[in-house]
Amino acid sequence: MSWWQDMVCYEVHPRAFADADGDGTGDLAGLTARLEHISELGADAVWCTPFYPSPLADGGYDISDHTGVAADLGTDADAGRLTARAHELGLKLIVDLVPNHTSDRHPWFLDALAAGPGAAERERYLFRAGRGAAGELPPNDWRSAFGGPAWTRVADGEWYCHLHAPEQPDLNWRDPEVRDAFTEVLRHWLDRGVDGFRVDVAHALFKAEGLPDAGPGQHTDPLRNHLMPYYDQEELHPLYREWRALLDTHPAPAGAVAPRDRVMVAESAVFDPARLARYIRPDEMHQAFNFAFLEAAWDAAELRRVIDGSFAVPGAAVTWLLSSHDAVRPVTRYGSTARARAAALLMLALPGSAYLYQGEELGLPQAAVPVDRVRDPLWERSGHTEAGRDGARVPMPWSGEHPPYGFTSAAPEDTWLPQPAGWAGLTVAAQDRDPGSTLSLYRAALRLRRAHPAPDPAAPPVWLSAPDAPVIAFRRGELMCVVNAGSEPVRPTALGVSGRPLLSSGPLDGDALPPDTAAWFLAAPPSRPARGDTDDNARD
Repeated sequence: MSWWQDMVCYEVHPRAFADADGDGTGDLAGLTARLEHISELGADAVWCTPFYPSPLADGGYDISDHTGVAADLGTDADAGRLTARAHELGLKLIVDLVPNHTSDRHPWFLDALAAGPGAAERERYLFRAGRGAAGELPPNDWRSAFGGPAWTRVADGEWYCHLHAPEQPDLNWRDPEVRDAFTEVLRHWLDRGVDGFRVDVAHALFKAEGLPDAGPGQHTDPLRNHLMPYYDQEELHPLYREWRALLDTHPAPAGAVAPRDRVMVAESAVFDPARLARYIRPDEMHQAFNFAFLEAAWDAAELRRVIDGSFAVPGAAVTWLLSSHDAVRPVTRYGSTARARAAALLMLALPGSAYLYQGEELGLPQAAVPVDRVRDPLWERSGHTEAGRDGARVPMPWSGEHPPYGFTSAAPEDTWLPQPAGWAGLTVAAQDRDPGSTLSLYRAALRLRRAHPAPDPAAPPVWLSAPDAPVIAFRRGELMCVVNAGSEPVRPTALGVSGRPLLSSGPLDGDALPPDTAAWFLAAPPSRPARGDTDDNARD
């Protein structure tokens, strides 16, 4: 079994994690200094979101140099120290690969603008003439995932495609120069010892030939994503087979995992299980994020349906996540800390790998960010109807009674994003001293998860509860998990759950599990036949 099949990977948004130089923005040196927190939590790997040079139109995902380090985050040497320290602590390091688009400040895009229509420099992107009598209309009806048209017109009259912000022009993946350049990006970071890549919007690189209209309903029904002409095209898969072959063969420097132990993870917003399964065929990606699980409501029947669907392809790697830098935090999304804690035990008991996002282990709620401090382009692009993702990206609270909670030595008003005033009880230092804290719960859960691994991370759990019951109960190996998502207490013994209680997300009521509570049990070993048993096969 490969390490990544049942790993726990901890996501870090570096500008919001820890600030070492006191400028109010998190950096690589701060992350390196705080890696022990991740190691002590019990994680196996760290996924670091982009630390590359960027004008920051979209939180660092608008990249102007895919092989550099942003000046406000550090230097190449800082990146090297981060990798080395992670390996010293036994942590694997996964970095973001962002191949769908660049920044509009990338040298390629600046060259394309200067070169004009028909120039070879424009072939690296999706420039097209507009529709209408004077080309005044976009080339098609595509909408940006951030709101508004997916096209912006430049001074010479042509339009360029951007599935996200206008500052993020989409690359043309049918251009050989684009393909070759990203092969070199992969080699660059492999040579520097990274252990894997999370591939941003992995479902969107190729667009359908001819760029046909997408029709109504764009970005409103995730179940139809694979039907959009800008998503899930067949040409993606030969490309990912090339990348997988590179990961499997490119020499590894000292300290990094062996080539065939590297991991490549798809951020693929494809919700049809059969379509998503194509990204994780044996010679393509190793994993794909399970967004259906993240987006499921606090409803036992829905969660079970999603879990069953996640195991629809036998032998495929399954991943679980409750939060990320793009999602509303579980405490807020589910409506209570109790539900978020129960969901954590559900996720961590399931066979497969789990992804945690910084602050999830502290039970942080979604923060309210004042309008004048909002950075997320979703706010403007949606016409101020969507608050955006900044509420999940405020800096980590480490210690102290008031902002900036040990995140930085800068003044609170100078932090990357403002922190709420009421988080003193949620800091790492405060929770470290409290055995009932969410941090203590996550530490205990990760310790027990490692002590009682799933026999086969790709095998579905054995269900103990009915599909339509308000309770989720299952067994994976010697670990049994019961989650009460209903409104009445539940006795696990009534579900056939027996054995020693190991951990619960909240206090039990005698032998009953209260609503919005989860518990783990160590299954009792099979009873041994008594002496004198007439079974000839019995042994003392």
